[in-house]
Amino acid sequence: MPYERTPPATPLLTVSGDLLVIAPRTAAPVRPAPTNPYRRLLATPGARAFTAGNLLARLPMGMFSVSAVIMIAGSRGSYALAGAVTATGLAATAVVAPWTARLVDRYGQARIAVPATAIAMLGSLALLLCVHYGAPAWTLFASYAATATTPNTGGMSRARWAHLHQGDPAALHTANSFEQAVDELCFMLGPALAALLCAALFPEAGTLVGAIMLMTGVLIFAAQRASEPPVAPRTTRSGSPLRAPGMPALLAVFLATGAVFGSMEVVTIAHAGGAILALQAAGSCVAGLLYGSLRPAGDIRRRLLGCLAGMTALMSLPLLATASADSLLALAGALLLAGAATAPTMVTGMTLVQRLTPEGRLNEGMTLAVTALLGGIAAGSAAGGWLVEHTAPVSGYAAPVCAAGLALAVAAAGVRRR
Repeated sequence: MPYERTPPATPLLTVSGDLLVIAPRTAAPVRPAPTNPYRRLLATPGARAFTAGNLLARLPMGMFSVSAVIMIAGSRGSYALAGAVTATGLAATAVVAPWTARLVDRYGQARIAVPATAIAMLGSLALLLCVHYGAPAWTLFASYAATATTPNTGGMSRARWAHLHQGDPAALHTANSFEQAVDELCFMLGPALAALLCAALFPEAGTLVGAIMLMTGVLIFAAQRASEPPVAPRTTRSGSPLRAPGMPALLAVFLATGAVFGSMEVVTIAHAGGAILALQAAGSCVAGLLYGSLRPAGDIRRRLLGCLAGMTALMSLPLLATASADSLLALAGALLLAGAATAPTMVTGMTLVQRLTPEGRLNEGMTLAVTALLGGIAAGSAAGGWLVEHTAPVSGYAAPVCAAGLALAVAAAGVRRR
């Protein structure tokens, strides 16, 4: 067990009768260093401060779309309009987010994240006012599109861990697992908090509180300058992450993995309601924390293949549960187990993104991965919705299985090519 270094004992002058005696001072008790990998991780200087700010900023990411749907549908009486507005915001994010991340890499997190978040906050407030005062429908699209400047706070946090633990793959593995667990936690709590605020206070409360939390969290996060990664000199910056060997195939894996999440969400909501989805996120959160406490060995690309194979197998459980026994309890257990494959896959994929991304472009590389994931979620949602509407409800659960199999096939082809 490792121990913290203790300072050597210093002499202490004491008087015994007429003599001056030099006696050694008793050394302070030796305190063992934390053995829990997550306690060691958060013991990193500055880690708790930027983690707290990032958590406050990341929680609204799970609130905004739900708040917008409740707010718009309640005011305009149209879920179609609400869905179209949120889809427009997702498309705008896919275009704008990589550019925001590139600016973060070029000028630093604090200099870019704060003004970019301020623009996004103004977009949220504009949407709120347009809905409240009955502005034309096009203003809703324009307002929500402005929120696309929201920086990828999860990517910035992972970039800080990568900077603080350079050359320590074990600590970085734990950090990526911790960040994935935070993502799942926000996915569970964000929509529930948004729905509670909108129901208990007023329809615009979810958007208003989310915008304030986002801005406050980013300000706290950006204020922690000691842990901020340094900006790479312009002369040493490498090319685009898209041209890095292996990155296009990995982004295709993220695209297919996003389709797993999107199709599973829509099919489950149609079959059993949205509350049960929290079980999948809970299973992923627990699995991510357990995975982070391990020290996986071997080639990371083959480890990713193993995670994708496990995800493909476990995603078949909801299909089997609904086909064999139309029981909500069986589906709940299947979703809990299916979620257990999600976090290890995402952790391993994000670690590989960090290794493949050229120096000085880490935020951009991770944002491209998140963008691919969002694109896959949108495609998976559309495919799952079509299956639910045009086939038997049970057949919809074939979509996440097929998407997971596609991700596995793309990853296997990429490994063979290398």
